[in-house]
Amino acid sequence: MRLLVTGGCGFIGSAVVRLAVARGHRVTNLDALTYAGRPENVAPVAASPLHRFVHADIRDRAALARVMAEAAPDAVMHLAAESHVDRSIDGPGDFIETNITGTFNLLEAARAHWQRAGRPDGFRFHHISTDEVYGSLGPTGLFTEATPYDPRSPYAASKAAADHLVRAWHHTYGLPVVLTNCSNNYGPFHFPEKLIPKVILNALHRRPIPVYGRGENVRDWLFVEDHAEALLLAVARGQPGRSYNVGGHNERRNIDLVHRICDLVDEMAPRPGSRCRELVRFVADRPGHDARYAIDPARITRELGWQPRVPVEEGLRRTVRWFLDNPDWWRPLLAVEGVGSRVGRGT
Repeated sequence: MRLLVTGGCGFIGSAVVRLAVARGHRVTNLDALTYAGRPENVAPVAASPLHRFVHADIRDRAALARVMAEAAPDAVMHLAAESHVDRSIDGPGDFIETNITGTFNLLEAARAHWQRAGRPDGFRFHHISTDEVYGSLGPTGLFTEATPYDPRSPYAASKAAADHLVRAWHHTYGLPVVLTNCSNNYGPFHFPEKLIPKVILNALHRRPIPVYGRGENVRDWLFVEDHAEALLLAVARGQPGRSYNVGGHNERRNIDLVHRICDLVDEMAPRPGSRCRELVRFVADRPGHDARYAIDPARITRELGWQPRVPVEEGLRRTVRWFLDNPDWWRPLLAVEGVGSRVGRGT
């Protein structure tokens, strides 16, 4: 396939780009290179004749029209987004502009391309979203594709709005769309404002490890390479107008996850007389913090044959090892606001 991947230098997007190129797809990688988009994430495939990078912003309609005409994609995989809940609390405007207006711009560019090409049945607009659009679960139950939307943060609300736009373009204009909603991702190249890489780097540097509330919030963790496989499967075989939940079957309380990462750092990068668990500091919870997320991926397993392959214990070990082996990737990021410290106080 000829793929146009937006946000292809981000964490999940770059995993998709690397896997797609490895499988022989021709990829146009469009990224605005904001603070979390890094060309280094696609360095393993940057020299491939199957990979073309375009520095552009989905908020720029003219640029999208130009790239769409040049790339002539068989499918668009839309991963470009502002994605950090804490930053959405401090600055929701960027999330509205990128996640809502940017998605609208891309839908219109894709629709124009699809119509010019004769409305081919095989074209797909694949919108990659999050389980956070569903809100918060109690101690039992799972999110399914039929779960009502109930977003609780500016980030989640912006992604929910984008999901609704994508469905509307399918029902109103016939654009062949596929949606996927995923649980929390982790793995190599994870920007260290997020929980797992932040804990790893703070533990390595023996800095305080902030944990919201008492760490009782529960998340379902999905190894990013498993997710990339699910996304390529969905864009190739997903039914138009259909949505698929993608989860890892790996629920953990935040505090249990943090403690396990601390233990792995102590094992793999020991310092005598020091234990990383002693660095944990409970801090004031963030506003509107959802209690629990958990995905039921039965539909994508049943209809497309996907299931996660990396259990959380193996994935955490592989992730800690990657950060230990790649200091040149993360060292330049230590001074970025939100890396090692908190943002999103809501004040």
